[in-house]
Amino acid sequence: MRVLKLLKKSVIVLVLASPILAFSQENQVVEANSYLLPSPKPDRIILNLSENPLQEIHVNWRTDTTLKVSHLEFARATGGPEFREKTELIKAETQALISQQDEEPTIHANYHQVKLKGLDPGSSYVYRVGEGEFWSEWFQFSIPEDDGEVNFLYFGDVQNEVVSMFSRVIRGALTNLPKMDFTVYAGDLVNHESADFEWGGWFEAGQWIHASIPSMMTPGNHEFSKNPATLTPHWNAQFNLPTNGPKGLEETTYEVNFPELKIISLDGEQIDESPSYRKAQIDWLRTVLTQNPRKWTVVTFHYPVYATHPNRYHDKMIDYIRPVLQEFNVDLAIQGHDHAYARGQAMDDGNSLDTEKGTVYVVSVAGPKMYELKAEEWMVRKAYGTQTYQWVQVKGEVLSFKTYTALGELYDSFEIHKNAKGENSIVNHLPNIPERLQTN
Repeated sequence: MRVLKLLKKSVIVLVLASPILAFSQENQVVEANSYLLPSPKPDRIILNLSENPLQEIHVNWRTDTTLKVSHLEFARATGGPEFREKTELIKAETQALISQQDEEPTIHANYHQVKLKGLDPGSSYVYRVGEGEFWSEWFQFSIPEDDGEVNFLYFGDVQNEVVSMFSRVIRGALTNLPKMDFTVYAGDLVNHESADFEWGGWFEAGQWIHASIPSMMTPGNHEFSKNPATLTPHWNAQFNLPTNGPKGLEETTYEVNFPELKIISLDGEQIDESPSYRKAQIDWLRTVLTQNPRKWTVVTFHYPVYATHPNRYHDKMIDYIRPVLQEFNVDLAIQGHDHAYARGQAMDDGNSLDTEKGTVYVVSVAGPKMYELKAEEWMVRKAYGTQTYQWVQVKGEVLSFKTYTALGELYDSFEIHKNAKGENSIVNHLPNIPERLQTN
């Protein structure tokens, strides 16, 4: 009888302690990440590419909900502070976002956006965002020249340990390379789609870079909840991407047009999960490519056409997307998801793969999470366990592609040369260093 009383007491103590423990864990999470909570001072400031990046650029930022109105102030940049005498004040569009995931608290925030229009190619501008006594610093950005040359950075999956492990990659890229016109993210920017503190870590890793160099991103599977696949509300709230794609896929499937370059984002998760959205994207992509007058075409999506992981086969990309890329001679496909590096060509002729022609496919990873790598015939260059960033340049009849490790070492390099008939040839410039491959 005495033992029974002790057992009952123990049970009661455990039941009462459980919510206390949960409350304590939540407090610890909030305390450790308190600097990521919204406040009246703007944060998570980001530039995004517009459909017409030589004339327009999009700006987004966040505050807490005490600021129901926010403004952007901007001017043409000058050599000194005199630009402040000729600024324009623009009221932002504002939307509220309430989010909660896993052990994080419920977070209430306001997201603000402005679309700057009527900009001039080759010009530099300054801007700041805020309201009342709460303003950001002044940021400066440049619109590319209208000369056909474009330079951009491409990052594969970031996803895990973003602040501690991706920050050196993005910052190293900016200090190691010439000035970039924009950056491309191939999906899986975070690990849990609506974990606000994870998104805060992504913005922290980029800091002023996101606010000074425009970004475009395509969503990965980790930006979606499952059953059915649903895009996190953070995506449309905190980014300000083009809405010129199929209905229902705004800011995930879209095109950006430079004078000699068209770059397209496809929503890989909806290609994989939704027959209706898959068809909508294929129909839209065919229309866009049929009416494409530009010399170079680059497409980005998350799930790679050719998997690099030994146990993966992305059948929807193989069956539905590869035929379109081949039909329209798309120059370059930049992808993520498989957490390794691989580059090469593979044209399906119905019986076999021709690795000497067709779209160049690249898979890369910028974060620390790594998967096994299978070696296949189409891979001209590959790497396991290697964080990389990629510099892509289009200039005249040449597309130049260089891959660097997190140390800033050149790991892969090639050029695509386009002749007068629009036919491509590949010129490899492989560095004289061994491939980084798993040893087991």
